[in-house]
Amino acid sequence: MRIALKNNDLEVCFKELGGELTSIKDQEGIEYLWQGDAQYWSGQAPVLFPICGSVRNDTTMYRPQGVGKIPRHGLVRKKNFELVEQTEDRVTFGIEDTEEMYQQYPYHFRLEISYQLLGKKIQVTYRVHHLGEEGVMPFFVGGHPGFNCPLLADEGFEDYYLEFEQEETCSIPKSYPETGLLNVFDRTPFLQQEKILNLDYDLFQKDAITLDCLQSRRVILRSKKHEKGVSLHFPDFSNLIIWTTPNKGPFIALEPWSGLSTSLEESDYLEYKKQVRLLPAGQEAELSFEIEIL
Repeated sequence: MRIALKNNDLEVCFKELGGELTSIKDQEGIEYLWQGDAQYWSGQAPVLFPICGSVRNDTTMYRPQGVGKIPRHGLVRKKNFELVEQTEDRVTFGIEDTEEMYQQYPYHFRLEISYQLLGKKIQVTYRVHHLGEEGVMPFFVGGHPGFNCPLLADEGFEDYYLEFEQEETCSIPKSYPETGLLNVFDRTPFLQQEKILNLDYDLFQKDAITLDCLQSRRVILRSKKHEKGVSLHFPDFSNLIIWTTPNKGPFIALEPWSGLSTSLEESDYLEYKKQVRLLPAGQEAELSFEIEIL
């Protein structure tokens, strides 16, 4: 079933598998969202829950429930969501834990994802519900949208740059691609009072760029050749991951995450991880980000 929202500026499409975006086109028919290609990356805009990134050996521990196996980026990105509601400008998908998921992540939850189309903006809202009757539920949530880069046929990846809303001075933690883990205490200087990051495939030869100390909560993908671009506003998220594949994928992923992969010094208990959200029984949490087509 084709699920779409359309106004005078954009047409945006979605699918129930993963509850994710599949297309963002403007009036000229230009596609902004990466369309997936197994040669590079078959994904498009997966939803990350209840972890972002990786945990050690795909295993996490819980008190007092024991041990669970959670693959990279969590449990829901390859699951079918229910189409809860569709109006003229909004689509909402929902999913609840299953017996299989409960064995991996021993909490009863409901995750809803709403997409609202407002002019040239797409508001993405995650609502996490703890359906259990006692205790707290540790979780992380994040987005992983990939954008075509380049957007037009007569330009290349290196014709693009990222513009942050503030001048940034920050370092990035060491990453270990073979395990997906980080070392947040082993850091490399990255931005030095800079608002502009020129895109170059050499930046991504080792792994994604993990920005966990940004002051900015908005980043814009711009071309040096024209005015078209994409703005990502992520006020509810502490981290921005920037990624493309080392084999020169023609896309750039701009990923707002509420937490990070496990760092080497962290324990395997999910509730003790840095930046974890602890949601009391019967309550819900809401986090949003916004994609704007320029």
